[in-house]
Amino acid sequence: MKPPLSTPAALVLVYGRPPLVFAGMLLALSVMIRPSPGVYTAGVMCLFISMSFDLVDGWFSARFRPQAKLAHLADRIMDKAVYSIVFPLVAVGMMWRYQHLPEGSNERLELLHVLLVLVLAITVLMRDNLAHFLRNFALRKGEEEEMKEVTRLRTVVAAPVGAILYAYAFYFPSFPEDSTYQWLESLGQMPTNQLIYLEVLFLIINFGSIAGYMRKYGTACLDDLCLGDVVLRRRILAIFPNALTVMNAMMGLLAVFFASQSRMHEAFLLLIGAAFFDKLDGALARKLGLTTPLPSAKPRKHHVTFGGILDDISDGVSFCIAPALMFYMLLDQISDPEVQALPYGWVALAYAALGIVRLIYFTLDRASIPGFFKGFPTPAAALLVAGPFIMLGQAAAEQSDLTLFWAQFCLWNMVLTAILMNLYPVRYLHVGRLMSRNKWVGRVTLLIVLTFVFTPYFGYAGFGYLMLYALSPLYTWRISPEVAAREESNARSSERLSA
Repeated sequence: MKPPLSTPAALVLVYGRPPLVFAGMLLALSVMIRPSPGVYTAGVMCLFISMSFDLVDGWFSARFRPQAKLAHLADRIMDKAVYSIVFPLVAVGMMWRYQHLPEGSNERLELLHVLLVLVLAITVLMRDNLAHFLRNFALRKGEEEEMKEVTRLRTVVAAPVGAILYAYAFYFPSFPEDSTYQWLESLGQMPTNQLIYLEVLFLIINFGSIAGYMRKYGTACLDDLCLGDVVLRRRILAIFPNALTVMNAMMGLLAVFFASQSRMHEAFLLLIGAAFFDKLDGALARKLGLTTPLPSAKPRKHHVTFGGILDDISDGVSFCIAPALMFYMLLDQISDPEVQALPYGWVALAYAALGIVRLIYFTLDRASIPGFFKGFPTPAAALLVAGPFIMLGQAAAEQSDLTLFWAQFCLWNMVLTAILMNLYPVRYLHVGRLMSRNKWVGRVTLLIVLTFVFTPYFGYAGFGYLMLYALSPLYTWRISPEVAAREESNARSSERLSA
């Protein structure tokens, strides 16, 4: 027998969030006009209660109202309303807080953070509207709706991020001492670099979600738009993996920018984002059928395409040039004479050149092995060399005695990794396809990133993880190319074959 209050409780959980968020917006506007610790605390409480509703409403509806056919639709509409209020509000709040920075603040970093939150707000709204359009269009065409989509930015990410940014944006540093809001000081005075880690991760998840919706629902939209023109359909489809490839290059350039500000932690995280987009663009292109030529297409003497060239350029920027520049700028900022005596300029140049040589070989190689790379892949190489940059940056900032050790370690790591990239007889398993085939590999990788990203051990974890991959040919050489090239599990493949 169901509890008598289950239905009203479910309605409160699903439909109670927009009023709470709207009240939080009014309270935030009041704080901007006349700062008050009580009003600020009430606004934060509204956002955190709304977040709590968002975390449990799906489970509660499925447990007590499984017959409700519109539960998922109502939940998405409420998400859309909430995000349309919260993220533009926190973007404005960051600008307001920037005007009240305390003395001694890093104004350049704070301005960068304000711009990042603005980009994040625009991205969230763009993703939400695009997902709504694609899903509804596909449903009209008879596509089945997937109720438990990995691409949805609900319970785990969006609501907590919105609440944390709200608590930070509208915290006024000059509030008088008051016990009503002292417990919120840890959020209001959170270090900006930790917020940037969180926002970069959320930004990557947003773009990944956009790609996921394109992958699931984009086919039905294009079938109606192109009216049977296969060539036009492929040209439109090619825009999406190419856009992800450009995002790969943008992540690399942002990593160089953060490295120039001695923010190696954030730079390493951005390189992880570049590797994520590099994995995603290839998977999306294969899923959309862009890697196979049309039956009517004329045979080419060469297999170099625009998408391939764009991918190589982006990889060259993010995984060859960016790590080399990061290494050079990091060591160039250290005043220790022994560090300055190291040939770090020549090593950075050699790493970038050998990385580009490896990309050229990968493009022109006509005897590729399905599911494997010949030589160490450039995304993994970039992460392998960039992990120790964090330890070197920390040692240099603390003027530790280990600065020279880490400088020498990074230098020799760059040299050995550059050589490893061009050892073409050594085969490395395609990790992106392994993650698509075995979901636990991707989950464990994400768990490692989320566990260490806010700690001083992020560089150690990244370097250790990549070292395991560098030694993986000792085991993976036994795997056949047919198994390595598969992108789906055996269970899903057998389901498709039986269908």
